[in-house]
Amino acid sequence: MSEGTSMVMESSENGTDLSQDDTGTIEEMPEDTILSQQTSVNLVPFIGQRFVSQDAAYEFYCSFAKQCGFSIRRHRTRGKDGVGRGVTRRDFTCHRGGYPQTKLSEDGKMQRNRKSSRCGCKAYMRIVKRADFDVPEWRVTGFSNIHNHELLKANEVHLLPAYCSITPDDKVRICMFAKAGMSVRQMLRLMELEKGVKLGCLPFTEIDVRNLLQSFRNVNRDYDPIDLIAMCKKLKDENPQFQYDFKLDGHNRLEYIAWSYASSVQLYETFGDAVVFDTTHRMDSYDMLLGIWVGVDNHGLTSFFGCVLLRDENVHSFSWGLKTFLGFMKGKAPQTLLTDQNMWLKEAIAIEMPETKHAFCIWHIISKFSDWFSLLLGSRYYDWKSDFYRLYGLELLEDFEEEWREAVDKYGLHDNKHVISLYALRTFWALPFLRPYFFAGLTSSCQSETINAFIQRILSAQSQLDRFVEQVAEIVEFNDRAGSKQKIQRKMQKVSLKTGSPIESHAATVLTPYAFGKLQEELLLAPQYASFLVDEGCFQVKHHTHMDGGCKVIWVPCEEHISCSCHNFEFSGILCRHVLRVLSSNNCFHIPDQYLPSRWRVNASSSANPLRNAMREHSEKMQLLESMASTLIAESIETEERLDVACEQTSMVLSRIKDLPRPTHGANDIVYNCPSDLILPEVEDTDGIVQSFTLGTSHESLTSGKLKERRPRDGIDITRKRRHFSGSCCGQFGHDSSDCPMIGDDNLNGDALGYL
Repeated sequence: MSEGTSMVMESSENGTDLSQDDTGTIEEMPEDTILSQQTSVNLVPFIGQRFVSQDAAYEFYCSFAKQCGFSIRRHRTRGKDGVGRGVTRRDFTCHRGGYPQTKLSEDGKMQRNRKSSRCGCKAYMRIVKRADFDVPEWRVTGFSNIHNHELLKANEVHLLPAYCSITPDDKVRICMFAKAGMSVRQMLRLMELEKGVKLGCLPFTEIDVRNLLQSFRNVNRDYDPIDLIAMCKKLKDENPQFQYDFKLDGHNRLEYIAWSYASSVQLYETFGDAVVFDTTHRMDSYDMLLGIWVGVDNHGLTSFFGCVLLRDENVHSFSWGLKTFLGFMKGKAPQTLLTDQNMWLKEAIAIEMPETKHAFCIWHIISKFSDWFSLLLGSRYYDWKSDFYRLYGLELLEDFEEEWREAVDKYGLHDNKHVISLYALRTFWALPFLRPYFFAGLTSSCQSETINAFIQRILSAQSQLDRFVEQVAEIVEFNDRAGSKQKIQRKMQKVSLKTGSPIESHAATVLTPYAFGKLQEELLLAPQYASFLVDEGCFQVKHHTHMDGGCKVIWVPCEEHISCSCHNFEFSGILCRHVLRVLSSNNCFHIPDQYLPSRWRVNASSSANPLRNAMREHSEKMQLLESMASTLIAESIETEERLDVACEQTSMVLSRIKDLPRPTHGANDIVYNCPSDLILPEVEDTDGIVQSFTLGTSHESLTSGKLKERRPRDGIDITRKRRHFSGSCCGQFGHDSSDCPMIGDDNLNGDALGYL
């Protein structure tokens, strides 16, 4: 408790009487007081100190309080406009002065008990308005600096709400960071680096920034549903394939809304067999639950299928969301659906998708283990967690049932409600019960992390609700572009065959690099297993180090039917090591077509829309041609001989192409434009600067140059010469760039420049 003195004022010279409980002792004020306008923290308030205004007095006392380790607030006033002279007295008190009061809400119920920092502190400063010689001034008539609580240290006082202020410039920057999708913590760290302050020493806190962003979102919040619906209608007008639906409640509030983009509907046709429906996040600023449908394509990349916002979390809300999603996807339900452990959602799926296998994501279940078991098991918690994960990955149902009982006995969890619930719902999360169903690898930790990273990008889009739909569209478009580039890069990479098996060579020509990599892992492990014929068409396959157990493989060569008790093919669409071992041992040199699923093939496509499939196939061929052209340029400029051969052969190919008949474009013909993300190879100029260019829209910047050293070959230092291309810009023969008609055209537009 700090030391202090207590001095109180006399009766007001301007006629304002003071009650005894306000005054205490009365002292005469010295006549030689000065009019104080300064707010130096080295000064202490004193009786008779004068200020030109209330604000000047408040500033002075606020600076004094900050130096001492507390903050202040305006308290009581006297002599308001009713007496004709306005406010004639003002009290400033410690922020912990007084006691919290319980108030009744409008419906007569007591408000919830909020924690309060008020503890009845008596520290204060009182000022009274005087008018000597018709010049108004404010004098200090009472001051006490005795506190009944601990004062904060100098490095802590800035955390008090009164001193957490955000300047207008900082507000503008925070708003800009929010539009860029940065998290609040990223904003704070960036501003700390910009201002050169230590970690956590900004004049405002994380809560202040969140409150500021909340205030931004609350602007015109009542009109957000109307704006959001208008935005969806605009997208629908621009692209009829865009799907959306909504429902308003009786108060014209948005109750539900769901939407899906044209590309999402197309992807779902081919890759909608296994879907994740994530409902673990909320848009707190609008108090709505966010649901996201995603899956995985044939290259192992995340595919976005749709979004839904729900006001309430109950069976009716989830049923509306699922029914609407099925409407977007022409009634096609997924084979399997992976969700959080939500009983309302579980019931809704059973109603709306009765033929779909519903499963719980194991990562959401394990994330709750710390709350469920850490205190109960103490030091044995991590052992139980490890045993549970082992039980989750078992192959046989019999092994799971037996080892589950042993684990429950070992840790004494017979009466634990969470363990009882997990066992009752074991068919929704344990792999021995899920392997007969196709999940496309969505249960793996790698896919879970990839999907979670995609969802986090969506959640980082901090904007008003109508902008949220556009933000998601931009993220989905960016994800699609990045995925297309990855696919092209993988196609250009040389496939590495590691076993020399004809099965491997056959699969490499059919499957995507992602799926082939999964099959290759099984092929590499297959030689470690031994196969034994136990009956006609029945084999026992087990690891060479195991004497018992193993998997049962059924193979009927005449029908090209093969199956394994491990159900790996049914679960992931990739043949297991046990089947591959039986095939190789029985001189089978190719995989039957039905065991190379179309969803994992290079040209995976739905037969429902031939025109769309043809467009997709032609688009992929164009991208492949662009990549080959880039590689051709990079390889040709190595030497003069290479360049001459490339020019000669390219001219021959181009002449041959021109001799082919041109199509006459009809209503159903496919017309393609040059993509905006064509990447040209790195070219080194005479100064040793390597420059990489990307042809695209005007906002896409050029990659900055970087120094690159040339390595000598065979002891000879080779330098590249700058080559001036004298060919035409339009690709036609008979002229060069100096007299190219495209360059000379006065009507050269932005598209032509972008292509160049």
